[in-house]
Amino acid sequence: MGVRIVLVEPAGALNVGSIARVMKNMALTELVLVNPKCDRQSEEAVRMAVHARDVLENALVVDTLPAAIKGCQRAIATTARTRGIPTKLESPRTALPWLLGENFNSALIFGSEERGLSNEELNYGQRFIRIPSSSVYPSLNLAQAVAVCAYELYQASLPEDIDNSPSSVNLQEDNSDQIANAPIEALEAYYQDLETVLLDIGYLYPHTVKARMEKFRRLYNKANLNQDEVSMLRGILRQIKWAMSKYN
Repeated sequence: MGVRIVLVEPAGALNVGSIARVMKNMALTELVLVNPKCDRQSEEAVRMAVHARDVLENALVVDTLPAAIKGCQRAIATTARTRGIPTKLESPRTALPWLLGENFNSALIFGSEERGLSNEELNYGQRFIRIPSSSVYPSLNLAQAVAVCAYELYQASLPEDIDNSPSSVNLQEDNSDQIANAPIEALEAYYQDLETVLLDIGYLYPHTVKARMEKFRRLYNKANLNQDEVSMLRGILRQIKWAMSKYN
């Protein structure tokens, strides 16, 4: 499976080793660590990985989340809490098949053990999942959360386990599109241009820009834009800038 597992600031070597093991169990090979707070090749990590030491050794270590998801067209972020703006939280079984496909790269993002993902980090997700668990003790260990999601991804990748319900059929149709989604870094560049223009024309104000731009992200993420569509939108912004400079 071409799904990238991204861990943001993981703190526990035992967790990282356990995650490597379950990834190999479920045919996942791409592990990316963002600013890790532990040594992925420590004795503890290697001991927990057992026969998945190659996953640890081949893991990519980067400084930022944008670097971790570079080249991806689809990204799902995990969260155990609701956000300040309305956001649909889906179950792993419902959302994760959307990451599977041969004509695009994708990422599944997990936060650190202590704080999860910040609102800023969640902005890089296009869909969001929360693992259903008992209200008596809902908190899952990071390695456990990855294991649940890895299992669901593996099951969704097996032809005999395809769900023919309407929601699943829609996801499968999405994955067969001939035109791939735009890379996430292209979307981020568009959001930066959009923010600049909306500030210049007075639609956004410095004290509201963060909340407003989060709403724009949710809007555009629903559209599953491809590269040509993003280029068209950026072209509109360039034309607006030109018109402003001409008539000001």
